[in-house]
Amino acid sequence: MKKYDKVFLLEAYRKMTTIRAYESKVEEIFLAGELPGFTHLYIGEEACGVGVCENLNTDDYIASTHRGHGHCMAKGADVKKMMAELYGKETGYCHGKGGSMHIADFSIGMLGANGVVGAGYNLAMGAALAAQLRGTKQIAVAFFGDGASNRGTFHESCNMASVWKLPILYVCEMNQWASTTPYRTTTSVEDIAVRAAAYNMPGKTVNGNDFFDVYEAAKEAVAYVRSGKGPYLLELKTYRIKGHFVGDPEKYRTKEEVTEHFSKDDPLQNFRKTVVSKKWLTNEELDQLDDAAKNLVAAAVEEAMVAPFPAESELMENYYCD
Repeated sequence: MKKYDKVFLLEAYRKMTTIRAYESKVEEIFLAGELPGFTHLYIGEEACGVGVCENLNTDDYIASTHRGHGHCMAKGADVKKMMAELYGKETGYCHGKGGSMHIADFSIGMLGANGVVGAGYNLAMGAALAAQLRGTKQIAVAFFGDGASNRGTFHESCNMASVWKLPILYVCEMNQWASTTPYRTTTSVEDIAVRAAAYNMPGKTVNGNDFFDVYEAAKEAVAYVRSGKGPYLLELKTYRIKGHFVGDPEKYRTKEEVTEHFSKDDPLQNFRKTVVSKKWLTNEELDQLDDAAKNLVAAAVEEAMVAPFPAESELMENYYCD
């Protein structure tokens, strides 16, 4: 494995541990009854979003899913605005009206998380088409899960993107569970990436719990897409550690299965083992980033709790573009 720049490594781990700290705190406060609505956690999949987004420019686009907190932070979203949004406060990204599943920040190319499974494909396609028409070198990334790969929108999007040679990267976070359904009972192939062949685009499958595998594969895929050759399908094999939503009783799988996966293949621990064994970073440096992430999230919660709710007079504002 090649040597990586220290600043790059610190930034990658900072993002991953911030995602972990944020999601762990969100689980805690949601179960304590402090948050409205539903929320879906990204714990155990941090290397996917960060590994991909570390290859993107600020003006590149991403379209996310209902499990979108990790994608937001990987693309550079403000943790405090995100937390305020979960609390339904005026200081949140959507002024408290979107909640967990609809955080967006167009200034960093984050087109939004989405409560509709498989809805991100067409949003990313639209952004990719716009970039192509403008003649920029921007690309769009559509994140989705294995369950969403069985939606018709996936196949329609892949076909049109290939025909028009759109600059779009499809990233399947294959976390093995579509809500409460194991993928092997509903999916016709073992590897989602083989479906790329049907649409005349490259497809590749890598370990989604290894940041360096994801980063290098995404680097290759982003370069391909940005060069104007058309779309690319990248599959990241990972595992959904938490339930479909916070509070999910998870009667469809055993605790032993989850514990075994997490103990053997935690993306943060995998990163630590690699960088420490190669003497690229120290445990002390990584511990400092862990502490900083927890402090940032704690501060985000404190600010969100005292922030105002949107005024009743603003009920019908901010739903449409001017």
